[in-house]
Amino acid sequence: MEQPVLLERDGHLAIIKLNRPEELNALNYDTLAKLGEIVEQIQLDSKDIRVVIVAAQGRAFCAGADLKERRTLNEQQVRRNVRKIRDVFTAIERLPQPTIAAINGYAFGGGFELALACDFRYAVQDAMMGLTEVSLGIIPGAGGTQRLSRLIGPSKAKELILTARKISAKTALDYGFLNGVAESQEQLTDQALSLANEILGNAPLAVYQAKYAIDKGSSVDLQTGLDLESKAYEVIIPTKDRLEALEAFREKRKPVFRGE
Repeated sequence: MEQPVLLERDGHLAIIKLNRPEELNALNYDTLAKLGEIVEQIQLDSKDIRVVIVAAQGRAFCAGADLKERRTLNEQQVRRNVRKIRDVFTAIERLPQPTIAAINGYAFGGGFELALACDFRYAVQDAMMGLTEVSLGIIPGAGGTQRLSRLIGPSKAKELILTARKISAKTALDYGFLNGVAESQEQLTDQALSLANEILGNAPLAVYQAKYAIDKGSSVDLQTGLDLESKAYEVIIPTKDRLEALEAFREKRKPVFRGE
């Protein structure tokens, strides 16, 4: 039986691929469980896996919750699914590795929230996306109300969420949701890989600590954020990679970082 989520490796890069193209990569419980297992594996392998791309097979990134499954669930099972998707997306957000969403098509509801849980987002120009939950009698339940408002501001987030509006990649870029728009699927892959390779050229422990300082500091006052930054810097001082960078500078060569 085909796995609903695939994990591919290319050196220090990991690519997570949703693999239910015939269902527009809709998120049923089995898909969420498998995605959670893969994310946990990546978190535990942070020395070897240094950047993560989240992508999908087929013509959609993710159409959101699997409504075919949802119709068969009782209230307790619905709560189970909502808790699972929230926990898995939070685990993605908390990965030490930078994460890049490559949005190859539709990204609605939970699919939009999956992209929100990533650090960077690129989409093809014909992709459509949005938090459409209120049109289905529910609200975003996997972080959408919180992450979108922090990313683009409460007023714009309310406009998109309360209208259940579906927006184009260009509009999403204008709103500040996307980092870039690609003209084709090939260019989307190139954009994601280009950013990944830029990050991979740097010291992984420094990258992790910088991401940590930004993420944790964004929700506190400036002084607390500066204290967090100082503590993150302290973690880096005794690392071998920091000394390697200094030695490489002296020898006028490119440093070889080992994540140590």
